Amino acid sequence: MGVSISVDLTDRDLGFFRHAVQKSRNAVRHADEQEIIEAIGSVLAAIRAESPLPDFVARRLPDLDAMIAMLLDDDWRLPKLERERLLATFVYFGDPEDLIPDDIPAIGFLDDVILIELLMRDLKHVREAYRDFCAYRDGYPQRYRDGDANKRQRRLAARRRALHARMKRREKRDARTALW
Repeated sequence: MGVSISVDLTDRDLGFFRHAVQKSRNAVRHADEQEIIEAIGSVLAAIRAESPLPDFVARRLPDLDAMIAMLLDDDWRLPKLERERLLATFVYFGDPEDLIPDDIPAIGFLDDVILIELLMRDLKHVREAYRDFCAYRDGYPQRYRDGDANKRQRRLAARRRALHARMKRREKRDARTALW
């Protein structure tokens, strides 16, 4: 039988995470993006190899995998601000000496999981737009049977621009509650 624990984070509590993420974000601005992505891949592989892996951590790993896929998707071209958010989160997540050191059994990843949950909330519109883009791209062959690669690229670019614009409008509307 599992137990559900609910935690209310105050603005002061969120300040700890904002400060930690800001430090990571400053590091991202001077780091090689590919190195960060490779490093988070290595961290995730090491975490998956741990036994036993707490379920509250294991349940978030697919979210991180999806965020990495979004970063690597050449068709999507995630805008710079959102890229920085993801990369900063990866830098924080990959730091074994963050707010709660990762080597503490059972709770070492608790702060990382909280940050991932906050990121998932903040990037809700980005994730929705990306899902819509992937659905459009995956359905493209059924929708357009012309086989013209140039037309496909133009249509994907137009769809991406529209979804990026929608994403920005929605993020702006929700900005007052965002961690970032």
